[in-house]
Amino acid sequence: MTYLFFMKMLDDAQRTKEANANAFGVAVKDPTFKEGVWHNQDTDKDVPYENLRWSVFKNKDPETMFALISRDVFFFIKNLNEGKESAYSRFMDNATFQIPNARTLTKIVEGIDKLDMTNKDTMGDVYEYVLGKMAASGNNGQFRTPRHIIRMMVELMQPKLDDVICDPAMGSAGFIVESAKYVTEHYKKELLKKEHQEHYKNTMLHGFDTDQTMLRIGAMNLMLHGVDNPCIDYMDSLSSDNTDESKYTLCLANPPFAGSLDNEVVSKSLLAITKTKKTELLFVALFVRMLQLGGRCASIVPDGVLFGNSTGHKAIRKELIDHQQLRAVISMPSGVFQPYSGVSTAILIFTKTNDGGTDKVWFYDMKADGYTLDQKRTECADNDIPDIIARFQHLEGEESRSRKDQSFLVPVQEIRDNDYDLSINKYKEVEREEVVYEAPSVIFGRIQERMDKIQAAMDEFNAKYLK
Repeated sequence: MTYLFFMKMLDDAQRTKEANANAFGVAVKDPTFKEGVWHNQDTDKDVPYENLRWSVFKNKDPETMFALISRDVFFFIKNLNEGKESAYSRFMDNATFQIPNARTLTKIVEGIDKLDMTNKDTMGDVYEYVLGKMAASGNNGQFRTPRHIIRMMVELMQPKLDDVICDPAMGSAGFIVESAKYVTEHYKKELLKKEHQEHYKNTMLHGFDTDQTMLRIGAMNLMLHGVDNPCIDYMDSLSSDNTDESKYTLCLANPPFAGSLDNEVVSKSLLAITKTKKTELLFVALFVRMLQLGGRCASIVPDGVLFGNSTGHKAIRKELIDHQQLRAVISMPSGVFQPYSGVSTAILIFTKTNDGGTDKVWFYDMKADGYTLDQKRTECADNDIPDIIARFQHLEGEESRSRKDQSFLVPVQEIRDNDYDLSINKYKEVEREEVVYEAPSVIFGRIQERMDKIQAAMDEFNAKYLK
């Protein structure tokens, strides 16, 4: 689907260029499909550029179209490395064309041809649907973050026009896409200025992943949302290959959980913050290193990060509380990542200061996210997300909240006194009502009375009908 979307986008873009060029009586600038022929080095044959265009091959008979796409068009986009298209095409090296036959391909091409590729909202929804199906079926083993949870985190952090945003475990680029959408929604007028547009398209959005398939999917996801040239790269973010330090103003991520790495592979600067092999702890250390002073981070972490008692767990919590400014811990219900995982998670929000500053930490006990917490995850009325966003943006109003409420503030010294434990149940006050039960003799007497009535009824039935 990704490849085919891209094929149509290339042709649509050139048709727009051609219409503009004809209107002004000039030549098309930097055409993707040139005059003449393209030499396919894989087959050592020349192919007319015209035949590589969606508007041409979609009208051919199924077998001819299948041969053209699988043999020529697919290799053409694999080797397309010029202009803004390189954001996608540079991750095509190891791609394989897996549509099995002409009949299946024809059905897909006909379906895609009906889509308005210029409508970014429609295409974004289509692509999110495809990604959702992919994740639900377990292909590629990706742990996809639900779209509404990503949106909540972006709205909590409120990306600004001058932010430099990074997700070092980007997957399908959900956090980067939602950040881009937030910026375009809130800064429409400002984005008309050339300098802001240049920053938005070329230097604002960054992401890394170690899966070439996800890089292709992520790049296409961004292109379908209007980001043509994101800074996304193939890289192991935790390794010494990643030298980014004090570079970004905002990090948003749902990094891999429960992974374990060899210390020799991990960057020494991360081990200096927390000496551990656990990926969930190393990624939090990475956020600290990558952020500029004053930079902000919102990251999903497994619950173990909040209360684990290993040296590595305690070290990362002390880092956030004592050396940075920990602002919030939002505990999410375990069903949020159904149907493909029942893991319990939380969102950590902090600001990099390198000089402490944690005063009070805001805790929120999310009980519902607008969907049932079972395998089906159908929409429902219960939803804490609007309340979470509203309260986080006005933390001064949380001062009066008690520990019996769903959210409250906890002084940093109390957290230190509790060995830096960040689990909400450590601080939440639970109301217990005393229940007074009847004496066992009274309960037993009532049971005996009922048994006597049952026995009497059985004796009556026996005497009347069975004798």
